[in-house]
Amino acid sequence: MRMFKKYLLLFASALTLAIPATNSFSAPASADSTAPAIFNFTGAGYGHGVGMSQIGAKARAIAGESATAILKYYYRNIDVLPVVDTATIRVNIGHALKSASFATSSTGSTLQLFNGENLITTIANKKVLTLSVASDLKTIQGYNLSLLTLRWSGGATPVVTFTGGGSTDRYRYGQIQIRIVKGALEVTNSLALHDEYLLGISEVASNWPAAILEAQTIAARSYALSKMGSIKVSCDCHLYAHIADQNFVGYAKEAEAKLGKIWRAAVLRTNVDTSTGLAILSGGKPIQAYYFSSSGGATQTTADAWGGYTAYTQSVPDSASVDIALNPRFASWNASSTQALVAAAFGLPNVTELEIISRNSAGAVTWIKGTSSDGVSQVLRGDTFRSRAKLPSPWFSLAS
Repeated sequence: MRMFKKYLLLFASALTLAIPATNSFSAPASADSTAPAIFNFTGAGYGHGVGMSQIGAKARAIAGESATAILKYYYRNIDVLPVVDTATIRVNIGHALKSASFATSSTGSTLQLFNGENLITTIANKKVLTLSVASDLKTIQGYNLSLLTLRWSGGATPVVTFTGGGSTDRYRYGQIQIRIVKGALEVTNSLALHDEYLLGISEVASNWPAAILEAQTIAARSYALSKMGSIKVSCDCHLYAHIADQNFVGYAKEAEAKLGKIWRAAVLRTNVDTSTGLAILSGGKPIQAYYFSSSGGATQTTADAWGGYTAYTQSVPDSASVDIALNPRFASWNASSTQALVAAAFGLPNVTELEIISRNSAGAVTWIKGTSSDGVSQVLRGDTFRSRAKLPSPWFSLAS
């Protein structure tokens, strides 16, 4: 806890020095003034800043805090309790694809392609199965169907390799479905939330302290449980396998050399028995447990960042995030954004001036205004702007 006294002392000065209340940048004033090609920014932190700071949680784990203590620091009025988590979760691993390829990655394993429960074909010995959208954009080429299921078995470790959208990943658990939605393939992995899904969550390094690995697992389980409503038609899924929800990498996390077993053990420690695992509850229900890499010195509430109130988010000091020894990449940063990105962010033909209108108590930008060469202005939330302008965080200032 001695370490955190130092962080708390750093908190106020870091925000005051690094992030002024408001500032603006405009193109040089002249009769022929044009919109600048590049806008420059300085700032701190990485991510939206709502919920648990992963850098802050790591520092608290180093200081000896438990996973439960870490979670209760970052989330307000919550309980960490066992919940039934036996549901099957459907994760989108390939969105709006024109084609997708699958193969077994170990000798002796096979792939079986089904239409419902009817076996269509079997692929073995690492041969590749490629599926694509037919010319009518309503069927999967070669099978005249809009939905297929892929299952795999056999070999020492039955794993399927999936290639689509420019990336290749491996999956060990559950089954894969391929469905046509709006003329494109939606590829999903259906697997058990209790442990199979959580084994593939890759949000923090596996060699971090045990308490942060457990806190991350509990937060990820809570977030997933909060999404277990109806299947979203747009992705044929409960949630995505990337930053839109949680970073799910399939078997890659568990298979990390030397470190995979550490992550696996941390996940399993959060299981109470074969049907329940620890989750973060508010009002008796799992929360949508937001988390992020690092802040500009304090966390935000959902109302701060996005305008919607949640009872369990709060703004708390997060000084570890602005400690360069703990957060060497994002304790402070310089970034730039092109004219095209900034103009598109505001929906304007161009932007000649940016003005930070307000910040919240955490020091993050709440509102920012962009003005075009014809004098039209638009206002955006700070987190919306940082996302569209591809800035690391909403803790930013304008630089000339």
